[in-house]
Amino acid sequence: MISISFNGIDPLFMYTQLFKEALLEIEDDDEKSFKELVEYCRLQGDIDEKIIDRVKREYHSHNLIWWYTAPYFVYSMLNSGLQLIDADIILKMRFFYSIFTQIYRTLTSGTTIGQDQSYSLSSLLWTSRDRRISFMYAHSVAIDNDQQSVSIIFVITIDSSSYVTSSIPFVDVKSVDYYQDAEEEILFSTHIICRINQIIHIEDDATDKLWQVDIILVGNDDHDMNILTSHLRQELTWREGWSRFSDILIRVGDNSKAEHLYNILLDRAFTQQERRDNEEQIA
Repeated sequence: MISISFNGIDPLFMYTQLFKEALLEIEDDDEKSFKELVEYCRLQGDIDEKIIDRVKREYHSHNLIWWYTAPYFVYSMLNSGLQLIDADIILKMRFFYSIFTQIYRTLTSGTTIGQDQSYSLSSLLWTSRDRRISFMYAHSVAIDNDQQSVSIIFVITIDSSSYVTSSIPFVDVKSVDYYQDAEEEILFSTHIICRINQIIHIEDDATDKLWQVDIILVGNDDHDMNILTSHLRQELTWREGWSRFSDILIRVGDNSKAEHLYNILLDRAFTQQERRDNEEQIA
C-alpha cells in the first residue's frame, strides 16, 4: 500500500502507474512463458507437484481470471510479484499480467476524490459482495496467524452515480471465475486509489486480531498528478516493455532489482543490439 499526498505528490505512485503500463505493452510467447513458469514452480519446492501438474494439464481449458480466482498458487504468487516488484516472479508470470487487459476491456467504475489521506493498493483486489464469505476468510487467517499480525476486512464503497466519469477499472467475474458466482466476486485492477473512512476493531470471542477498514474508492483524475505522470511518461518513451520496467526501478531507487532484471534480460537477449543495450545499463 502506497501513501499518497495530493498536495506534495508522491512520485512513487506515478511510477507504479507507469510500471503497470509497461506490463500492459509487453508482448511475449505465452507458450514459452507458461513452460518457464511450470519449471520455476517445480524448483520452488513449496508448491504441491499434483497442483503444478494439474495447472500444466488444464491451463488451456480456462481463462486467466479463472486461474487467478482458483485456489492454487497463481493468486498469491502474482500478487507477491506485484507488491515486492520481484523481477523473477514477474518475468516468470509475465503472460498472466495480461489479466489487466481483460479487466480494462470490461471495465466499470467508482467514485470521486476525497479530502482525507489516500492510498494506492499495489495488488489486484479479489473481493466479494457477500460479507459472510469475506468474514470467513479473515476470521480463519486471524486465528491461524502469529501474534505479530492482524486480519483485516476491507469494506469498499463504490458510488454508482460516478460509473461513467470515473477511471477506476473493476469487473464482475461471476461468469468467468473459478467459483461461478458462488462467492459473488468482483475483481479490481492494481494501483487503484482509496481513501480510508474509518477503522473498527471487530469484537470476537475467538480472536482479538480482527479489524474492519472502511475505504472509499477515489478517482485518479487529479490534474497536477496527471500532468506530472504525463511528463514522466514522455521521459520513458524511448524505452519499451522490460527495459522501461528496469528504468522505472532505477528511478525509484531500486538499483539492485534493476540490475538483477537487466542481467536476466541479458541472458535472454536475442540480438547483439539487445545485449549491448542491457550491458550499457548494467555498467
